[in-house]
Amino acid sequence: MNCSADLVLLLGNATAADYICNKFTDADSAINTTYILFSAYFVFIMQCGFAMLCTGAVQKYNAIRTMFANVVNLAVGTISYYVFGFAFAFGQPSNKFIGKHFFALKDIPSESTGFDYSNFLYHWAFAIVAVGITPGSIAERTHIFAYVICSFFLTGFVYPVLSHWYWSPDGWANPSRAPGVSLFFNSGVIDFSGSGVVHMVGGIAGFWGALIEGPRIIRRFGDRRGKPRGHNKTLLVLGTLMLWFGWYGFNPGSFLIINKTYGASGSFYGQWSAIGRTVVTTTLSASFSGVTMLVAKKISTGAWRLADVCNGVLGGLAAITSGCSVVEPWAAIICGIISSLVLNGLNMLSEIFEFDDPLEAAQLHGGCGAWGILFTSLFAKKEFVTEIFGERQGGRPHGLFMGGGGKLFAAHIVAILVNIGWVSVTMAPLFLLLKYLDLLRVSRQDEIEEVDV
Repeated sequence: MNCSADLVLLLGNATAADYICNKFTDADSAINTTYILFSAYFVFIMQCGFAMLCTGAVQKYNAIRTMFANVVNLAVGTISYYVFGFAFAFGQPSNKFIGKHFFALKDIPSESTGFDYSNFLYHWAFAIVAVGITPGSIAERTHIFAYVICSFFLTGFVYPVLSHWYWSPDGWANPSRAPGVSLFFNSGVIDFSGSGVVHMVGGIAGFWGALIEGPRIIRRFGDRRGKPRGHNKTLLVLGTLMLWFGWYGFNPGSFLIINKTYGASGSFYGQWSAIGRTVVTTTLSASFSGVTMLVAKKISTGAWRLADVCNGVLGGLAAITSGCSVVEPWAAIICGIISSLVLNGLNMLSEIFEFDDPLEAAQLHGGCGAWGILFTSLFAKKEFVTEIFGERQGGRPHGLFMGGGGKLFAAHIVAILVNIGWVSVTMAPLFLLLKYLDLLRVSRQDEIEEVDV
């Protein structure tokens, strides 16, 4: 790198100045790499959360099968993302259908793209979170082979295409595209950590799976054997808290680097401050959503239920994931409160239409994820948007309720529709094909009796 003139003047030796500057550059790279790797480790912990949550929410005789599905999803999803997914998401140039080649890792580390192996690991952790959502919707009646096929297709193709659109340097909806390159609605889509890219993908895929499979035989709707609500509340709580913990890598980690100043060098205020704000907004949305959901269900059912507060917390987390970095803490409270109402309303509709999702995953991740995208377009603060995504000629559109006009709102409405459309046209036919081939659902006898056996 070129050393600053001030350092040369101070030392009186250009060689020594360059040496010191290079050492600082090395330290910067090491700090940022460590940050993104530890964020990836946090996100990976969410796999434990999914396993505990899903297992606690199903019946006892499905526990082993549910654990098995979670581990298989993780392993198969990893293979698929390595072979195909990363190339679809970040292969250059994007006008080639699969990037340069299948095994995109051959090109990293790459100074031209800024990608290193740590970036791959972080994006892999996101991909397997997306695929970890869907099994909750189709639990207790799905064939293991169907889990494998869905995991491979989601992580290898469906999720990477969306992540390319929103997060790749040349993605059409990426708000961080280079200066001088036109943005969608002059704003791009602010889906900072994936309310749409991750949660809507998993939730919509789960919706189609549960809809096409149909309700469980020992089901929630009018069955003389009662309404199954899970067998282990301890695992349910443990899973919820592990997912909440993992979100502290999920949302703050999406900054990818930590040592960026906003303004003059040496400022107390910088990217680290925005990371701290992101942790606070994440926490507030989860907490207010959980409490609101608990109270709302108490009013409607007359009972305090542990599952309600757990799902409320997760709904608030899924919603704030889009705008966590660009909204004020007070706005995150609004996000959490409304996300619980969205989840409660969708659950009521699922009861009316007898839509059987054992973990409410489609409603939670799909519905609250969509609300998160909409919320960001309403409450994104101009100052935060500019700091994180950079200045643009003519300024940046920001939240509609924050005086930013309707461009960001329009872009996010389109994003919601695009997300629903893309996942629907890819995953619904897959589930229909598996059903036609009799590979989607276990036999009636296995479902009624002890599936694990």
